[in-house]
Amino acid sequence: MFELVLNAPQALVEPVSDALMDELGALSVSVEDADADTEAEHALFGEPGMPAPAPGWDRSTLKALFETEAAATEAMTLLLAQDWTPGLAVRSLQAVEDQDWVRVTQSQFAPVEITPTFWIVPSWHEPPASAERVIRLDPGLAFGTGTHPTTRMCLRWMARHEVQVRSARVLDYGCGSGILAIGAALHGAREIDAVDIDPAAVEATRHNAAANHVALRSGLADVANGSYGLVLANILATPLKLLAPLLCGHVAPGGRLVLAGILERQADELRAAYAPWCAIEVLDQEDGWILMGTA
Repeated sequence: MFELVLNAPQALVEPVSDALMDELGALSVSVEDADADTEAEHALFGEPGMPAPAPGWDRSTLKALFETEAAATEAMTLLLAQDWTPGLAVRSLQAVEDQDWVRVTQSQFAPVEITPTFWIVPSWHEPPASAERVIRLDPGLAFGTGTHPTTRMCLRWMARHEVQVRSARVLDYGCGSGILAIGAALHGAREIDAVDIDPAAVEATRHNAAANHVALRSGLADVANGSYGLVLANILATPLKLLAPLLCGHVAPGGRLVLAGILERQADELRAAYAPWCAIEVLDQEDGWILMGTA
């Protein structure tokens, strides 16, 4: 295995990455901040479920893996010969040790504590001794693995309000991986509808529910019907505002509404959007994100 390391300005990150993967035979391409671990380093994050605000940093490092040195050398030569790659520079081309890449990837994901007795545990880990409830969910492409504060806050709310979850009819609106619906099942909900506008999310939810041996109904948004004792929606502030009448319409009298995907600075916007139907307040906060809902 050989690694080609390139320095690139932001404008070249996406086209060079695409060329490496689609035309030049790279097995993988990663993008890093060329100024990492210096005073010039800066974070580049988007809101959950949304793309990052830019494809790379002002000064980015691209690392491409190739099966052979010849393939890496040819890719390097072809890229540098293009008239659209000014500013692209080669930093190194070297052999890398063969590794068990699956094991390397898995090592980056440890069990996630929601409460001392409630954990999210990847399939290759044993649950901690203190775990009484466990969600088995492997990190991957799909839509929520419990590592983001918004997901953790929703699950923590359910753990702290088990009496309101137990035997309730629950709606997980925008279910993604189904992690909140699975959490509701583990806390005793009697009936659970998990819906999303993305068919891939619906399929992921069904797969994860089966892996966790819980019963729920997953489908597109029209699966949601009637009133629920608990309505959960971990999306983003803008769609949550647009969905206010729909979500509030699904909350049964005396039921609870729990909303996540909201930044601290967006609290007043959400209160105003939901005011015609119900009063919501901040229920929890973590790392600049807040959980809102009815009291």
